[in-house]
Amino acid sequence: MTVKGLEFRIDRRSGVAAYQQIVQQTKQALRLGVLVPGDQLPTAKAVAQSSSVNPNTTLKAYRELEREGLVEARPGLGTFVRQSLARPQAGADSPLRGELEAWMDRAREAGLEQDDVTALVTSVMEERYAGTRPAAEHT
Repeated sequence: MTVKGLEFRIDRRSGVAAYQQIVQQTKQALRLGVLVPGDQLPTAKAVAQSSSVNPNTTLKAYRELEREGLVEARPGLGTFVRQSLARPQAGADSPLRGELEAWMDRAREAGLEQDDVTALVTSVMEERYAGTRPAAEHT
């Protein structure tokens, strides 16, 4: 089954390599349940056409996802999702998402721009999750 509507957005100004953005966006789709086991990822050719990245960039991202056990390449068929990262608490219909959407609406009404919200959320997230990260990330 091919995933409809999954389109990678590459931000060339972000400083993050394009292949890493593909990896991150795929993992986000796995966490949100947009991708589920059995789904087929877009072909490298399709990603190249829609995102203007070299097909080898996509293949590099897919190889990294395969090394992590999240996808598997099936020669002649494509690349398919092997496992989900979704948690019911983070799904599109979860109460937490509804609360976050309401908070985002209030932040926007208060005049905060996207960069303001990103900075605020990142700051609070780092404070709250600081003690739960692996030791290697504390450097």
